[in-house]
Amino acid sequence: MSIVKWIVPFSATLLAMMTLQMSSLGFSPLLPAIQSEFHANYSQIGLFTGLYGLIALVLSYPAGILAKRFGERVLMTFGLVVVSLGLCALSVAPSFTLALGARLAWLIGYRLAFVCVLTALAFSIPESLRGSSMGILGASSALASVIGAPFGSKIGEALGWRLGILAFGVISILGAVVFVVFYRRPVDSETVQVPKHPIGSPTPGGTPAYKVPAAWALAVLLGACNAGGFSSTFFVPAALKTNFGMNAVGAAYVISTAYLFSIFANLACGYLMDRFNRWTVMKCLLITVAISAVAMTSSNLLVFRIASAALIGLGLVCANQVYGMGADVLRGRETGPVMGIVSLGAGMFGFVGPQLLGSLRDWTGSFNAGWCFMAALELVALFVVIGLSKNSRPSPQPCDQKA
Repeated sequence: MSIVKWIVPFSATLLAMMTLQMSSLGFSPLLPAIQSEFHANYSQIGLFTGLYGLIALVLSYPAGILAKRFGERVLMTFGLVVVSLGLCALSVAPSFTLALGARLAWLIGYRLAFVCVLTALAFSIPESLRGSSMGILGASSALASVIGAPFGSKIGEALGWRLGILAFGVISILGAVVFVVFYRRPVDSETVQVPKHPIGSPTPGGTPAYKVPAAWALAVLLGACNAGGFSSTFFVPAALKTNFGMNAVGAAYVISTAYLFSIFANLACGYLMDRFNRWTVMKCLLITVAISAVAMTSSNLLVFRIASAALIGLGLVCANQVYGMGADVLRGRETGPVMGIVSLGAGMFGFVGPQLLGSLRDWTGSFNAGWCFMAALELVALFVVIGLSKNSRPSPQPCDQKA
């Protein structure tokens, strides 16, 4: 595939992804204001944020099937419009119950769009650049959060959190326009290719995605490796306010620092994944993330900031590389369903993570138990990587590709 054929759809997908991520993670500094207005406890805020995981769990595989049926371009555009409508509804919600309903609509649109982002990238990116391209995707997502957190918090500080949320809705509509105008699937992307780094045992052509064990293993890996980074994004502002007396704007800059670090970490790790043994790289990343989660129990602000940056930033790196591995499981028309299955991991742990982190905070009066639980999940991810690395097949020889 020539660079002319894939660079335009790849760029359009990245821009749409950035508008999607600006609200998904960038709204976290507004959470204390939302919690205060609705008089919600930490368990309720855990539900509010953890709905992300529940919707991902329910919709990920159906979203992949819909992408296969209607095409990623149509479904991605529809998802971004639904995201915008949900954000607008949240900005005017008069009660916590209605705010949950608006959050539900927002997340339904997000999940449909996100699976289509992964599908579009799998079709657009040459396999030889998989790691680097997923690194660029992660860097773009991180950049969106770097922009989104202060963007929302500044508007929220000046005009109230409701207008901050509404501004995110406008950004989502702009993303839909960019994607529908510029994205076209490369013509030769439908051809089923032999992956450079196949995962698991051989599967015959036309095998449904749900029958491939490696896809389910990657779903567990994805959820466990990024549970800490995802969950802490929403609770770091509360921890900073409780433990260090920091306001929403200060917390926004801490979150932005984490995602700024993630930009460079994604690019560097993507490069390493393409040029060295990717399983070794993943093991090193997961060990570092686990140590960072434990370090967040520190009462020193500098240590907390460094640890939270590593937990959030490297968790996002791991998640993006797992999605890249998902593109190696099956190709062609089953790409969407595979990405849907892999995304189920984000749903399962994305729901459990914030719920447990919020509940443990209410039960113990501290976030420390939650940070340690996140470290334990990273160790689960490490064991999954060890298992997958033992079952991965070597790169096929030229004669294998011709067979």
